[in-house]
Amino acid sequence: MLPLILVLASGGIALLFAIFTAIRLLRVDSGNQRMREIGDAIKAGAAAFLKREYLTLLPFVIIVAVLIGVLIDFYALGSSTPGTAISYVAGAICSAVAGFIGMNIAVRANVRTAASAMHGLNPALRVAFSSGSVMGLTVVGMGLIGVTVLWIIFQNTSIIAGFGFGASSIALFARVGGGIFTKAADVGSDLVGKVEAGIPEDDPRNPGVIADNVGDNVGDVAGMGADLFESYVGSIISAIALAAGSMALISSKEALLPLMLAGAGIIASILGTFLVRSSENATFGQLLWALRKGIFASAILVAIFAGGIIYYLDMSDGLSLFICIITGLIAGTIIGTATEYYTSYEYKPTKNVAENAQTGAATVIISGFATGMMSTLIPVIAIGATILIAYELKEFYGIALAGVGLLSTLGITLATDAYGPVADNAGGIAEQAQLAPEVRQRTDALDALGNTTAATGKGFAIGSAALTSLALLAAFAQAAGLFDDGGINILKHTTLAGLLIGAMLPFIFSALTMNAVGRAAFAVVNEVRRQFREIEGLLDGEATPDYERCVDISTRGALKEMIIPGLLAVIMPIAMGLILGAEALGGMLIGSVASGFMIAITMASAGGSWDNAKKYVELGHYGGKGSDSHKAAVEGDVVGDPFKDTSGPSLNILLKLMAIVSLVFAPVFTVVTPIILYI
Repeated sequence: MLPLILVLASGGIALLFAIFTAIRLLRVDSGNQRMREIGDAIKAGAAAFLKREYLTLLPFVIIVAVLIGVLIDFYALGSSTPGTAISYVAGAICSAVAGFIGMNIAVRANVRTAASAMHGLNPALRVAFSSGSVMGLTVVGMGLIGVTVLWIIFQNTSIIAGFGFGASSIALFARVGGGIFTKAADVGSDLVGKVEAGIPEDDPRNPGVIADNVGDNVGDVAGMGADLFESYVGSIISAIALAAGSMALISSKEALLPLMLAGAGIIASILGTFLVRSSENATFGQLLWALRKGIFASAILVAIFAGGIIYYLDMSDGLSLFICIITGLIAGTIIGTATEYYTSYEYKPTKNVAENAQTGAATVIISGFATGMMSTLIPVIAIGATILIAYELKEFYGIALAGVGLLSTLGITLATDAYGPVADNAGGIAEQAQLAPEVRQRTDALDALGNTTAATGKGFAIGSAALTSLALLAAFAQAAGLFDDGGINILKHTTLAGLLIGAMLPFIFSALTMNAVGRAAFAVVNEVRRQFREIEGLLDGEATPDYERCVDISTRGALKEMIIPGLLAVIMPIAMGLILGAEALGGMLIGSVASGFMIAITMASAGGSWDNAKKYVELGHYGGKGSDSHKAAVEGDVVGDPFKDTSGPSLNILLKLMAIVSLVFAPVFTVVTPIILYI
C-alpha cells in the first residue's frame, strides 16, 4: 500500500500548494475603486454563467447516472452495487469543482494582475502565472486522488472508467458552452466596436466588453481546465485498464506505474513553478523563455523521477517502459514548440499572415487557413512516431504510458495556458480603468505571450487527446473482447461504414459549434449596434452602456446551443455499438480520431495565427492600429475566434468522450446482439 499512499500524498500536496498559492494571490493589491468595480462585474457575470450552466447539466447527469446504474451495473455486470454510476457522478463533480475553483481564482487574479502591472512587468507575470498554477494543480490533484481512491475501492477498470465518463461529460458541455459564450461576446464586440465604430479593444464604451471579459474566464479557464482534467484522468484510466485487464490486482506493478508517474509529475510541476520569472524590461522572447524554463525543468524532473519509480518497482523490461514515458514527454514538447512556431508573431508563418493584411481580409483568411493546415505536419509525425515506438516496446500499454508521460507535467503546462486569459482580462481592465499607457503596454506584452501559450496549450491538449483516445480505444477493444477475435478488421463492411461515420462526426460537430457561435454573435452584434444607436452620448463617453444585457444574451445563447453537440458525443457511440456492433464502433472511433486530430490542429493553429497577426499589426507594422490593414487583420481574428476557442478545443473532448463512453458501455455490447444481425 505504500506506493498508493505516496500517490495520494502527492495529490494532497498539489491541493495544499494550490490553496497556499491562492491565499497568497488574494493578498495582492486589487487596485483602485474603478478597477475593483470592473473586476466585480466580471466576477459576477462569470459566476452567474457557471451556476446556470451547472444547473442546466444537473438533469443530464442524473439521468445518465441512472441509466449507467441500470444498464451497466445491474444488467451487464450483474452487480448489486451501482459502482460505475457512483464513479460517473464523482467524475462529474470533480470536473465541475476543478473548473469552478480555477475560474474563481482567475476572475480575482485579473484585476490584481492589472494592479501589479502598475509596479512592473515581473510582478504582473507572477500574479497571472500563480492564478494558472492554482488551476493546474487543482486539476491534477483532484484527478489523481479521484482515480486512485476509486481504484482502491473497486479495483475494476470498467467501474473507474465511469469517473472518466463523468469528467468528459462536464468537460464537453463546459468547453462548448464556455466557448460559445466567449466567442459570441468577443466577435460581437469586436465587429461593431473595432471595425464599425473604430474604438479601441476593451473600450468601456463598448456594451460587449464585460461579456468578452467574462467569456475569457468561463471558456478559456473553466472550459480548458475541465478539458485537460478529463484528458489527465482518461490517460491514467486507459493505462490501468491495459495493464492487466478489467480486474487488475491493486498491487499490479503495471497498474501502479501510471499512478506513481502522475504523482511524480505533480511534484515536478510544483518545483518548476518557482523558475517562472522575468526581468523588468523583458522582450517577448524573454517572457516566453521565462515560462519555458519552468516547463522544461518539470519535464526533466519527470524523466528522472520515472527512472527512479521503475527502479523502485523493480519492473522487468524497465528500459522499454522508461523509453515509452520519455517518448510521450518529447512528443508533448515537440507539439508545443511546433504550435508556437506557427502561431507566434516572432516567426515567419504569422508574420506572413500579417503581411497579407495589406491586401484585405480575404488574403488574411486564406493565408491563415493555409498556415493552420500546414501546422498538422509536425504534430502528426510526432504522435505517429510515439505510437510506433511505444507499441513496438510495450504494445498498447506503451502507448497509454506515453500519454501519461505527455500529461505528467500538466500541473505547469495548464498553468501557462490558464495564465493567458488572466493576462488578457488584465489588459481589458487597464483600458477600461484608463490606467497609464505603460501599464497597458505591460499587459499587452503579457497578453501577446498569453496568445502564444494558449495556442501552445491547445496543441498540447490536441496531442494528448490523440494518444489518450487511442489508448482508450485499445482498452475498449480489450473490454469488448475484440482482441480475442483478431482485433478490428477495417475491411469488414460494417467497420468501414463505422469508420466513415466516425470521420464525418468531427465535421458535423464543428459545423454545429461554429454555427452556434455565429447565431449567438449575431444577437450580440445587434444588441451592441442598438445601444450605440439608441443610448444618447454613449460613443462620446457621456453615458454608460448596459453591460448586463450582452452578458445575458451570450449566456442564453451558449446554454441553448451547447445541448445538441454534447448529446451527439454521448448518443453516437452507444447507437453505433447497439446497431452495428462493437467492431463497427471501433472503426468509428478510429475514423473520428484520424479526422478530428487534423481538424483540431488546423483550427487551433489558424486561429492563433490570425490572433497574433492582428497583434503584430497593432504593434505598428503595415500601418498599425486604425489602418485598413488593421481592419483586415481584425476580421481574420474574428473568423479565427470560434476556430481556436470553440470548435477546435471541443474536438479534443469529442474524441475522448466517445472513446470513454465506448469503454464504459463495453459490457453492454458484449451481452446485447447488434440490431444489424436481425436485419
